[in-house]
Amino acid sequence: MYAIFFKRIIDFILSVIACIVLLPLFLILTITGAIVMKGNPFFIQRRPGKIDEKTGQERSISLIKFRTMTNAKDSRGKLLLDEKRLVPYGQFLRSTSLDELPSIWNIVKGNLAICGPRPLLMEYLPRYSLEQRRRHKVRPGLTGYAQAYGRNSLTWEEKFEKDIFYVDHISLWLDIKIVFKTVVVVLKREGISSENSVTMEEFVGTKNNTDESVRI
Repeated sequence: MYAIFFKRIIDFILSVIACIVLLPLFLILTITGAIVMKGNPFFIQRRPGKIDEKTGQERSISLIKFRTMTNAKDSRGKLLLDEKRLVPYGQFLRSTSLDELPSIWNIVKGNLAICGPRPLLMEYLPRYSLEQRRRHKVRPGLTGYAQAYGRNSLTWEEKFEKDIFYVDHISLWLDIKIVFKTVVVVLKREGISSENSVTMEEFVGTKNNTDESVRI
């Protein structure tokens, strides 16, 4: 009953309250971001949402965040590596998770939940195994079990295992634990980067994946 009905109601009420309470901070970060980034302070990207029961395919959502990287390019017009485009202001936003603040609007709209598997990139869809793709059976979240218990210090396989655990054990109590644990992780600034990257390495698929395994 919670996952089907009450979860969405709670998400909507809390996200609307958050929009009102955090409006001054949102305005400050918007203005600051526009100055630092010399233009649009927002980053909008298409991400896969919950699987549509009618089509069997993931809905496409427009995730909105504050920009943390510039659009600096090399002499060939190709974007520079993440670590060269990530500015100190962007590092601050990521370490405090303030770059996620605009995503609260996604929760109000209903294409994102407070807790759920984090929405990743669209190009990852054909790389999932059948089991990994089960993470899209629920609405994606602003934070999730993997973010609360490991964040970017986890391997992709470990993240997906935690995502599937959440899908199979979703409850109000689990969501409460995830929210409080996320606050602790953010305050301690744990797991911001992976071992080999300032963000997270690209997911290239699990070795034993096959074309057949990604169908759902």
